[in-house]
Amino acid sequence: MRDEILKNVDILIAMWKKGLLGGEIMPEDANPHFAEDSLENYLYFTLPMALNYQRNSYTLWEAALKTINDETTRFVFDPYEVLKRDVEEVQDALCKYKVALQRNKQTEIWIKLCQTFVDFFDGDVRKLFDVHDNDVNKIRDFIQKENKIRFPYLSGTKICNYWLFVIYQYTNRRYKNIECLTVAPDTHVVKATHRLGLISDEELQKSDVQLIVIDRWNELFEGTKYKPIDIHTPLWLWSRNGFKTLDESVLNEE
Repeated sequence: MRDEILKNVDILIAMWKKGLLGGEIMPEDANPHFAEDSLENYLYFTLPMALNYQRNSYTLWEAALKTINDETTRFVFDPYEVLKRDVEEVQDALCKYKVALQRNKQTEIWIKLCQTFVDFFDGDVRKLFDVHDNDVNKIRDFIQKENKIRFPYLSGTKICNYWLFVIYQYTNRRYKNIECLTVAPDTHVVKATHRLGLISDEELQKSDVQLIVIDRWNELFEGTKYKPIDIHTPLWLWSRNGFKTLDESVLNEE
């Protein structure tokens, strides 16, 4: 069973690299292409992430791009500027292009994160990584255990892992222990994991299915050439585009 799943992983990754899973464009590709190491780049890929639940990710990041490209609304990506403005101004800016779909609740989340970054890191989210030695486990513990209330939604199991993955993909950040970065078990990843047979029908219905998915991928890849983050994008695209038939022939073309 394990060997069969690993073979299907080989096929899935090969199909993804060849663009056979419905394309390689991910939601976060909608970005202003700031310098990878710039503070603006880190904030762009951090703040909207906390609003990325129960919604279309492509739509969210398209809205974020419109917001930062508009001179009247781009201030929301500057934590200090957000804290200077009236709440109504921040609400209007976040709702103009629908970065925030819930005017009160999601604006509150955004402002709270800005306050956290100012209080802990002088508004510079890059310092979060620096002070924790770029250690995935230390960063997650700081966000999910030590200061969970200060990181609304960003501290969630799915979003925290996915945020760390996106930071890795779109900035200059390199982690000490990249193998500790797990899959981000959103709906698509969970469904694809089930489709591959890594979780059962019964487990799919459990309330802690996200944690089960993380554990299974960690166990599967132990001692292999793969790290959990290697499979995230292929799984996500495979599910989102209707589970295209796995074609073993792609392995012969590599």
